[in-house]
Amino acid sequence: MTLTESLLPKLSEWKPAGDGRHSLAVAAPEAGWTVHLTADKADSLSCLVWELTLDRAGDAPEGSTLRAWAEGVAKRATGLLEPLRVIEVDAPRAEALLRSDAPARKGGLLAYYEVRLFGTGRATVRRFAANRTESGREQVAYALTHEVLAKLAGDIAG
Repeated sequence: MTLTESLLPKLSEWKPAGDGRHSLAVAAPEAGWTVHLTADKADSLSCLVWELTLDRAGDAPEGSTLRAWAEGVAKRATGLLEPLRVIEVDAPRAEALLRSDAPARKGGLLAYYEVRLFGTGRATVRRFAANRTESGREQVAYALTHEVLAKLAGDIAG
């Protein structure tokens, strides 16, 4: 069973109670990953995602490299508002950074996705908004349907 197939029913079954941010962890040992989701809201069709994190359950396949993983994620992750591109692969630190190729413009704000890869075993996805005339940025929640969210996790896992 793929990660996408494992994750989709768990998202549909998830019914967080009360206000505020909630977390869900889904272990998918057959796919080799554990998915951690933090969301501000969740309903039967979608989530207002704060952060998505994937942790590899075992060793990466032999011959896997951080650069190849980053480039693969940029090619496969097609369900987001903006396509991703590799910004940097820092081999000595074992980290890679991907961001939206062209940020979305909403009034005076720019919004973009950021994916960070740590070695070949961990990935985080967040969205940020920044004012075009001021320095700094702020993390923001982003809405994804369960289907798109599960696909994104599968695209990152490869």
